[in-house]
Amino acid sequence: MQMFTMMIQMKMSKKIIQLSLSILMLKMMMMSTNEFFSSISMGMGNDKLSQMMMLLTVIISNLMTLTMKEKFVIFLNSTMLTILSIMFMSMKMISFYIMFELSLIPMIIMILGWGYQPERMIAGLYLLFYTMTASLPLLLSIMFIYNQLNSEMFTIKYENKTMNLMNMSINIAFLVKMPMFMLHFWLPSAHVQAPIFGSMILAGILLKIGGFGIMRFSTILENSFLSMSTIWYSLSISGTIIISLICMMQGDMKSLIAYSSISHMSMCLMSMLTMTKTGFSGGLLMMIAHGLCSSGMFCLSNMSYERTLSRSMFINKGMMSFMPSNTKMWFLISCLNMGCPPSINFFSEITIMMSMMSFWKTSFLFMIFISLIVSYYSFFLFSYTQHGQHSTNYAFSNNNIKEMNLMTYHIYPMIMMSMIM
Repeated sequence: MQMFTMMIQMKMSKKIIQLSLSILMLKMMMMSTNEFFSSISMGMGNDKLSQMMMLLTVIISNLMTLTMKEKFVIFLNSTMLTILSIMFMSMKMISFYIMFELSLIPMIIMILGWGYQPERMIAGLYLLFYTMTASLPLLLSIMFIYNQLNSEMFTIKYENKTMNLMNMSINIAFLVKMPMFMLHFWLPSAHVQAPIFGSMILAGILLKIGGFGIMRFSTILENSFLSMSTIWYSLSISGTIIISLICMMQGDMKSLIAYSSISHMSMCLMSMLTMTKTGFSGGLLMMIAHGLCSSGMFCLSNMSYERTLSRSMFINKGMMSFMPSNTKMWFLISCLNMGCPPSINFFSEITIMMSMMSFWKTSFLFMIFISLIVSYYSFFLFSYTQHGQHSTNYAFSNNNIKEMNLMTYHIYPMIMMSMIM
């Protein structure tokens, strides 16, 4: 009887949290914000960038609640939502940095506590030391700016000379978080070992912190960002192509989706490095589109994992005959991942291509090649997992209502946002 009562309380608490997050999401959608900070109070403010990132955070957190079964995990989700909300609305660099580092703790607890294999210990250490080591120069740069200008607000300008060392110190923390090619080694291991709700928040929100930080600090150190953007731009283009080719050689579904996240976030980085309004708009659209699309792909891979107890693409073959109701979702999310219209992914790639051509005219050739490779490995993932002979052909399974709702809530916003634009 006591166990039954606890289960009812658990379901009620999830319903209350989901209702609260839905009301918060509607309230943020109806808020009118300016390009510059508004609703300023106690060192916190709101603008278009923070509003969109907050909206994405609430949507992903609401969807994560559907996959959770324990009260402590729901508490971690609420803690992460609070930390990220403070970080996105912060107008002070030091409070931004504190929340930037604090968001690491719930993520590591999720990986270590609910990960799949013993290798989750290594994945947690990778995530911890990569982020801590790379973010120390960011703290020193914030202290230097405060010492020079006696202010730590994001509204200041520091343009007395180009400071390439400071640019590298600031960028390295955010490039690890995005992550950029050569700084990405922690991401595949963290994604593979993380539970489904850990992968959702990691792909949906935490990777976007890097792009958000670059947008914020680029307005302060505009000249140094412009002088160094060519170097980061070249590394991003070459890294996107290499990572896209690596995606074609993966045999693990979660690993392939994790590497595709690196490819898409490198495209987002290329757009932001142009330092134009079009580039920032394309980068923001790509972050929102990838946050929903990548989270949905991880949900689909977890649905297959719960039935077959394997992430291997060699075992998860012929899922069309095993889970026919899931094939439509795989097809839709694969089309959205490769940027098919009508979706926000398509408009984000078009905007990114426009900004890249304004920065370097011949870069559209690389973008066309990147789009082709992205389309190839998305089609490869769908065709390899859904077609062919299933290894356990005698069994049959279908999605339940909760899983269908979870995928619908991922796909619906991506299409509806493109209609609003």
